[in-house]
Amino acid sequence: MKLLSYETSQTMLDLLDVGNLRTQNLPLSSSLGRILAEDIVAEFHDPQFPTASMDGYALKHEDLDEDSILILGDNPAGHNETRIVNSGECIKTFTGSKMPEGTDTLIQIENVSVNDGKIIIDEKVSFASSVRPIAEAYSSGDILIQKGTKIGFAEIGVMAGLNCVMVKVALKPRVAVISTGSEILDLGEQSDNPAQIRSSNNYTLCALFEQAGADSIQLGVAPDDKDSIMQTFENALSSADILISTGGVSVGDYDFVKDIIPRLGAEIVYKGVAIKPGKHIIVAQRNGKFILALPGFAYSSTVTSILYGLPLVSKMLGTKEAYKKIEAKLSEDFTKRSRLSEFSACNVELIDGEYFVNFKDKKVGSSAILTNLLNSSALMITSQDDGDLEKGTFVSVILLESF
Repeated sequence: MKLLSYETSQTMLDLLDVGNLRTQNLPLSSSLGRILAEDIVAEFHDPQFPTASMDGYALKHEDLDEDSILILGDNPAGHNETRIVNSGECIKTFTGSKMPEGTDTLIQIENVSVNDGKIIIDEKVSFASSVRPIAEAYSSGDILIQKGTKIGFAEIGVMAGLNCVMVKVALKPRVAVISTGSEILDLGEQSDNPAQIRSSNNYTLCALFEQAGADSIQLGVAPDDKDSIMQTFENALSSADILISTGGVSVGDYDFVKDIIPRLGAEIVYKGVAIKPGKHIIVAQRNGKFILALPGFAYSSTVTSILYGLPLVSKMLGTKEAYKKIEAKLSEDFTKRSRLSEFSACNVELIDGEYFVNFKDKKVGSSAILTNLLNSSALMITSQDDGDLEKGTFVSVILLESF
């Protein structure tokens, strides 16, 4: 069977219809980490009028040559100052206060001396010193935060300044994760059989999808029993948007998942992609729900979840990209291990503004070595057409720490 190329599989994934963006309104204080479902647009200029940026005296710049300037009074922050300042006059004005009409400059308190209700200039300042002009921060109608942005502390602050009490965010897609295989031991389960394997996939992938902005549903481990797996899948699809399974997709006698998916009435989008790791991946769809059947090895299931699961989550959240991809230069020679598109764990360094890739402490072996993804690792991409690569070659890299 001819395997689908990685590039074609990604194009097909991108064309899948995930439906309209689902949203909910949340209080601003509960929106941290969520994805904006609408543009945040400024209703007014900021500031709406010239504003003092320090404590001092508001006056006409041309009056700085005068021997003394009469103080008309104080202008505290939040006060709607209406007095008009004429030549030879000033008003003591505080940080954040509206600049009085007729003034164009604020001279700081430390630059003057006060004597008998007047100020004497000790050190001159430039024109418009310490004055925030109208719309210094933004103008009315500006899009300040774009739809699809992940809300962080700065976004919270800007929206608070705009009096956004409620925020429209994307509804989190629900991702159900199950590990299959009678040899798998769930977390905390005891066994005297050294041939059994401790489950990590379901915990790894739930964490991965939570980190990407989804709600994950932990389904644990299912033994190699067709009826049991099928019922678990059916239950998961009733509540989840995406079902992720690991194991049971290869050609072994107990690899039941590949046969169960069609029995669920799901349409196979594609089965098998020319990638390493993960060439036995299955992508299927049923009634607007998606099934990703992934290999059982830990590194393989994690990489294929990044490549095929995260883009689906990203589409459902309305974000622009599932992960950040950069171009980097090889710091050492690279030996390609297959004729497939490979995704190799690597380290990325930023040196003098340029990204470099190395493979220090990365073990070469099976697709089970999840420890290769520790320590802020990345995934280097080599295509089917690539052979061994020499030091200095530019390569594409997926940055994992940017999720």
